[in-house]
Amino acid sequence: MTEGLRASIAWLMKIRYAKFGIVGASGTAVNMAVLYLAQEFIFSAIAAPGERLYISLALAIVVATVNNFSWNRLWTWADRSAHGQPTPNRLSLFGRYVLASWLGIALQYGLTLWLAHHMDYRYANLLAIGVASISNFIANDRWTFRTPSPEKQF
Repeated sequence: MTEGLRASIAWLMKIRYAKFGIVGASGTAVNMAVLYLAQEFIFSAIAAPGERLYISLALAIVVATVNNFSWNRLWTWADRSAHGQPTPNRLSLFGRYVLASWLGIALQYGLTLWLAHHMDYRYANLLAIGVASISNFIANDRWTFRTPSPEKQF
C-alpha cells in the first residue's frame, strides 16, 4: 500500500470516527432522556428506584441502539453500501449491529448498575456509555459495516 493511500485511509477513518461520535452523542441524548423518563415517570409504580433502574436502563439501551443503528447505517457507514454488492436486509444488518455491540451494551449495563451504587444513576450511565463507545466503534467498523472482501465481489 502506498503512503498516499495509507494517509487517505487514515483521514477517512478520522472522519468516520467523528461521524460515529456525533451519532453516539445523539444516542447518548436519546438514552439519557429515555432512562430519565422511564426511571422517574414510566416505571414509577415499581417501588424501589434501584429495582426500576434495571428495566429503565434496558429500555433506554434498546431505544438508543435502534437510534444509533439507523443513523450509523444511513450516515456513518453509508459509503460501504455503495460497492455494487447486495446489502443485507435491515433486520439482518441490525442483528449484526447488536451482536457487534454486545460487549459495549454489556459494559454499559453492568457499569451503570455498579456505578449507580456510588453516584447518581445519570452520571453512572454517562460514564458507562463513554467506556462502551470505543468497543462499539471497532466492532461495527470491522464487522457490521465492513467493506466486502475482493474475493466476495465476483
